[in-house]
Amino acid sequence: MSRIATKSAGKWRWVKWVFILPILLVLVVQLYFFLQIWWWVDHNPSMTSFMREQQATLQEKNPKANIQQMWVPYDRISNNLKRAIIASEDANFSDHDGVDWEAMQKAYEKNNKKHKVVSGGSTITQQLAKNLFLSGSRSYVRKGQELVITFMLETLMDKERIFEIYLNVVEFGTGTFGAEAAARHYYGVSAAGLSAVQAAKLAVMLPNPRYFDKHRDSNYLARRTAVILRRMGSADLP
Repeated sequence: MSRIATKSAGKWRWVKWVFILPILLVLVVQLYFFLQIWWWVDHNPSMTSFMREQQATLQEKNPKANIQQMWVPYDRISNNLKRAIIASEDANFSDHDGVDWEAMQKAYEKNNKKHKVVSGGSTITQQLAKNLFLSGSRSYVRKGQELVITFMLETLMDKERIFEIYLNVVEFGTGTFGAEAAARHYYGVSAAGLSAVQAAKLAVMLPNPRYFDKHRDSNYLARRTAVILRRMGSADLP
């Protein structure tokens, strides 16, 4: 083989690996996500990506700071809170395959008008995917990864398990995660003891929990809570 041919072959192998390595890396990451979710089918997550991010932020100001979170089983969380969150966040949770395509289309149109990602149209399963593994940043690349994780969750878990994990890890305020910590933080009761009004208010806080943690008496919060209270009766639980 001539020197030129040898150089050409070597260059081609180098170029080939430039394309192959990123693909392999992506596949390894997806395998990690899959195995983690498979483990969580019957084991409870101890920390999520959002929890780690929030704890690191809190510890920048106070090295001893920790997030507040306490795992409780699905049947020890008030049905009021379950119905309120479904009514507020994802009315079709029990019926869809993890993605509400109509809501995503509306979010896409809204983003195009704003010329930036301002809305995601996320279901409860998508929110869980983001909370478990991703960051709060907004981009279509992150949204794509969120969808992949969402389908993994829906494939490996039933709806009740997805909702149980969500209820225990979702952020309800600065350093406050999960239904039990939220119930104690805002009302001094257990997650099982939340009234309909208390549950509705917590559900309304979810899209922007840190803001509402500081603005608990906002007019929007009161108006939206009344709306969710009216919708709770028709919310289907998994």
